[in-house]
Order: sequence, then C-alpha cells, then structure tokens
Amino acid sequence: MKLSTRARYGARLMLDLAIHYNKGQQLLKDIAQRQSVSDKYLWQLINPLKVAGLVSSTRGAHGGYNLAKKPSDITLREIIETLEGPLCIVECVDNPEICDKAEECVTIGIWEEASNRLKEFFESISLQDMVEMSES
Repeated sequence: MKLSTRARYGARLMLDLAIHYNKGQQLLKDIAQRQSVSDKYLWQLINPLKVAGLVSSTRGAHGGYNLAKKPSDITLREIIETLEGPLCIVECVDNPEICDKAEECVTIGIWEEASNRLKEFFESISLQDMVEMSES
C-alpha cells in the first residue's frame, strides 16, 4: 500500500503554508519553488483543499494562499482524505455491499482494525506537529 503523490505533495504544500502561517499570503509559484514541485501540479491540489476548508485564497496584487485554520487544527488525516478519499486499506470495509463474501469474511475485521489504526495515526499528527518536526 502506497500513498500517491497527491497525498505526499499535498502534505508538503500544507506544511509549507503552516511554516509560513501568519506571514502573509503565499504565492503558489513560491511554494512550488520551495518544495521543488511543479506549480501546475500544486494547482491540481489546491482546489480540493480550498473546498474542504483547509486553505483560503485572496485574489489581487497581494493575493495568494493561506491556511484556513490554525496549523494545530489541521490533521494529516484531513489532508490525505481530502486528496485521496477515505483511509481504508480495502474497499469492502467502507462499502461491504461490493463483496458477496463480506458477511462471512474472516479477514474483514483485520482490514477494519488496520484501517482504524491508520486513521488514528494520521489523525494524531497535526500540521503544527509537522512544523515542529521540520525545525528539529
């Protein structure tokens, strides 16, 4: 199981915004340069993050992007689920109707527990935690 570049680059984008929190609006091209990521790719990530209420934007000469909430109020889980969808290691845990064996499946409980632990882990890490990690 691997996270896609959407989640990884999205986390880097959000970490960059958290590092620059309360330092004014950030231009996407500047974030792209600091993070060594294509600004075109970041454009694909910024809209879902805005829709989810994690990022705010301002238009105009002094416009740009900023976090919509404090870094301590945004978790890595929110970022990943916004960009990837539900954190579930197998689809049948969230949607048992897709599998005709779900009711008698021995392994579904294992997959459910693994998914829950993954969710709890990513929920336990805030952007503020990540900022502090980057300063160490």
